[in-house]
Amino acid sequence: MDLGLKGLNAVVTGGTKGIGRAVVEVLAAEGVNVSFCARNAEAVAQAVADCGSYAGKVTGSAADVGDGPALQAWVRGGAAAMGGIDIVVANVSALAIANDEAAWQRGFGVDMMGTVRLVDAAMPSLERSKHPAIVTISSVSAREIDFASGPYGAFKAAIVHYTQGLAFHLAGKGIRANTVSPGNTYFPGGVWEQIQNGNPELYAEALGLNPTGRMGTPQEIANAVAFLASPVASFVTGTNLVVDGALTRGVQL
Repeated sequence: MDLGLKGLNAVVTGGTKGIGRAVVEVLAAEGVNVSFCARNAEAVAQAVADCGSYAGKVTGSAADVGDGPALQAWVRGGAAAMGGIDIVVANVSALAIANDEAAWQRGFGVDMMGTVRLVDAAMPSLERSKHPAIVTISSVSAREIDFASGPYGAFKAAIVHYTQGLAFHLAGKGIRANTVSPGNTYFPGGVWEQIQNGNPELYAEALGLNPTGRMGTPQEIANAVAFLASPVASFVTGTNLVVDGALTRGVQL
C-alpha cells in the first residue's frame, strides 16, 4: 500500500535512538523529508549520516526538548529549511519514574510541555499543509497502573487527553491528531536493556506479562506512527493506537 507520504515534511523529537530513530527511518524510507532533534550533537550527526541513503532527506539538530526557546527555534528552522511542516511527531520523554518533586518537574517540562510547545511551534505550518498530522507518543503506562505510575504514567495519560482535545478542536482545519501508546519496547541502549541488566527480576516479570512472550521493537511502533501520519489515515483522528502485543488487558471503549 502506498501511504501517500512521499514529498511531505516532518519534524520528529528524539530521533537518534529507539522509537524516535525508527520513526525517522520509516518516514524517510517512504520519501518524507525529516528534521529531527536530540540533545547529543555527535549522536545527531551520526544518525544523519546513517540515514543518507533514504528517499527523503534527513537533517538533524542538537536541541533539548525541555528548553522551550531552543525547541521553538529548531521547529522554525526546520520549517524554513524544508519549506513547511506536514507531520509532527512528539516522541521525547524524560522517563521520570521516581516519585519526588524533581521527577514531576522533569516529566512536566519534557513530556507534557515539550509536546505542547512542539505542536504550538509547528501550528502555523500545519495550518498551511494539505496533509497535516500530529502524532504523539504515549505509553501503556497511561492506561494501567504499573511500576511507572508516578510522573511518567500521569503525564503520558495527560498527553492522550491533550491529543484527543487537539483532534476535536482542529478537525475543522483538517488537522488530524492521534496518539500511539507502545507497550514495553526493547532496543540496545534502551530502558528495558538497562532493566534487564540491572534488575533482571523486574525484566522477567514484565516479559512474562506479555502473552506474545516478547517485547516490541522500535520498528513496530514506527510503522504505526507512519500509518497515522499518512494521508491514508485521512479519517483517523482523536484515536489512541495501542501497540503492545496484547500486554494491556483494559478494554478501550
